[in-house]
Amino acid sequence: MAAKAKPAAGPSPRPPAPPPARRAGPSDGARTAAFEFLTQLAAELSKGPLNLPCFPDIVPRIRRALADPRSTPDDIVTLVGTEPRLAARLIQTAHSAIFNPTGKPLTDLRQAVTRLGTQLIQSVTLAFAVHQMKAEPTLRRMAQPLAELWERSLAVGSICQVLARRTRVPSEEAFLAGLLHGIGQFYIIVRAADAAGGPADDAALADCAIDWHPSIGQAVLEKWGFNSTMAEAVGQQTEHERTHRGEADLADILIAAVALADARAEGRERLVRCAKIASVATLGLGPDDLVVILRHTDHALESMRAALG
Repeated sequence: MAAKAKPAAGPSPRPPAPPPARRAGPSDGARTAAFEFLTQLAAELSKGPLNLPCFPDIVPRIRRALADPRSTPDDIVTLVGTEPRLAARLIQTAHSAIFNPTGKPLTDLRQAVTRLGTQLIQSVTLAFAVHQMKAEPTLRRMAQPLAELWERSLAVGSICQVLARRTRVPSEEAFLAGLLHGIGQFYIIVRAADAAGGPADDAALADCAIDWHPSIGQAVLEKWGFNSTMAEAVGQQTEHERTHRGEADLADILIAAVALADARAEGRERLVRCAKIASVATLGLGPDDLVVILRHTDHALESMRAALG
């Protein structure tokens, strides 16, 4: 059986090859419908504005404000203040043990914004948006996949944070990349729930989305104005043969973290395979290192859930 082709990374997602005529799992008709739906999504992303129903607009607004060199901390405080629940979440996160290991108290939103910084503010805003989406009536049938995807995103973000400490990549940037690694899947899930003519077979859609979501995620981040380093890392997250000159970069961290997140529930044999991934080698990690990293991740996840929800 021919291997599935993956979509190329870039601002205009290219469709993978059509699904094989025979394959175990979802029926041929269901896979074809899912493929056609994803083709349509990719075409929309390449030609028009981002259409993400039910996704709180505070996320791109915060992103634009933080990316604007003219913005001040007071501007961010004013913007966050328009959404009291987000403001409360930022203060809670700034107080949390994992992001405030010194235990230094704070008294207001401005102090929380200053303490967290640009990348963590975006991480908290994304967490807030995901929890809002799970409560949307139109997304009720997708609540479980959304919850599972968010749990995986927390795991990938936590692993990214640990890996980044071995490099010159800021840990907060790596953590945000981990949280955003599945934004393409979020986009696919939300659009499928919103589309009257969307694919009826959720299993077929999930199967096809494995190939599509990295490039779709890259396109979503580019639409939101994220820098090319972050967007391209998301697009390259499954490229296990990726090599380059120089030190490990954000894409290496994300590729390794995604692979390790997949290996969390499996044994040492899977970690041995992970150690052969080019980005893992670039990070200078062997199987024993990966065991330690996953152990640290499992310990940190509870604190991460408490901080971000």
